[in-house]
Amino acid sequence: MENTHDIKSSSGCGGGIDVPRPSPFDYLPEDCISNIISFTTPRDACVAASVSKTFESAVQSDTVWEKFLPPDYSSLVPQSRVFLSKKDLYFSLCHEPLLIEDGKKSFWLEKTSGKRCIMLSPKEMWITWVSSPQYWRWISISEARFEEVPKLLNVCWFEVRGRMSTRYLSPGTHYSVYIVFKPKDQCPGLGDLPIKVKVGLVGQELFQRFIRFVGPMDQRCGREMSDVTRPEEREDGWMEAELGEFFNEISCDDHVEVSVVEIKSPYWKSGLIIQGIEFRPTKTPVNEKMSHNSPFVNHKPLISFLCLHIPFPINEM
Repeated sequence: MENTHDIKSSSGCGGGIDVPRPSPFDYLPEDCISNIISFTTPRDACVAASVSKTFESAVQSDTVWEKFLPPDYSSLVPQSRVFLSKKDLYFSLCHEPLLIEDGKKSFWLEKTSGKRCIMLSPKEMWITWVSSPQYWRWISISEARFEEVPKLLNVCWFEVRGRMSTRYLSPGTHYSVYIVFKPKDQCPGLGDLPIKVKVGLVGQELFQRFIRFVGPMDQRCGREMSDVTRPEEREDGWMEAELGEFFNEISCDDHVEVSVVEIKSPYWKSGLIIQGIEFRPTKTPVNEKMSHNSPFVNHKPLISFLCLHIPFPINEM
C-alpha cells in the first residue's frame, strides 16, 4: 500500500510532485494482516480489500472468513456440498438458506455482519385448528422454503403462536421479527382488521403492536388504524409484516415467543398462506451493545486505521 504526499519543489515555483511512500502495513506479513481483518466484520473486510493489492490478497484468506462463519457451520452444511474457499461458503450461506432441524427451520447469514437469521416453519408453530382440513389446508408451492405451508380456508378464531430457543440466534444482537405470508383475494374477514401481535423473551415484558395483512389504511377507520404496521413486499415475492423486536443478550437457555391473534371479530376469515416467522438482525438497532466475545470494544476505529495513509515507514515509529 502506498501513500502520496504533495511536496513543494526546491525551486520555489510552488509546483508539487507525488512521492510514493510505503505504509507500515507493507512491512507486515500477509497472514498477520488477515488475522487483524478477521476481527472486524464482513463489510469492513470488503472495504479493506479495496485499499491495496496486499489487503486484497489478505482478505481472500480462509483465516478471515472462518471467523465470520458460525462456530457450528460444519454441522449445518451438508457434506455433499464442496466450496473452494471459506469466503465462497460464507456468501453461499448468505444467499442460499439451509433447511435445518429436519426441515422445520431455515437458516442463513446476514451478508454485512455475519449474524444468524432464522425462519420458523409453520410446522414449528401452534396454529389453532391447523390440523382440521375444513379450516386449513397444507399445500406445497415452489416458491416456499418449506415442503408444506398452511393455507387458511375459513376460521373465526385466528391464532398463530411460536416459540424458539435463542441459541439459534447471534448473541448481543437486536432482532426484528416478521410474519411472512401471501394474501389471497384480499384475505376476506381478515385483511382489513388490526391484528394484535406480541414478541419478546419468555418471562419478560412483551413488545406489543397491531399489524395488517392487506394494503393501505381504510379511510373510514383511519383514526383507529394510524399506528398499525402495514405489510411490505419482499424481493422473493412474499409479503412480510414486522411483529416487533427484542435484544438477544446471551445465546443459551432463553426462549423468544411470538403471537399473532384475532379473536374479537365475529366474521369468518380466509385467504392467507403462511410461510413462516422470520428472525433477522434489526437494521437500525437502538442502543446496540457490543458482543463481549470480541477482543475489540469497537472495531470501527480499527478499519479506519487500516485505511490511513501514514507518512513515515514503520522503522521510524
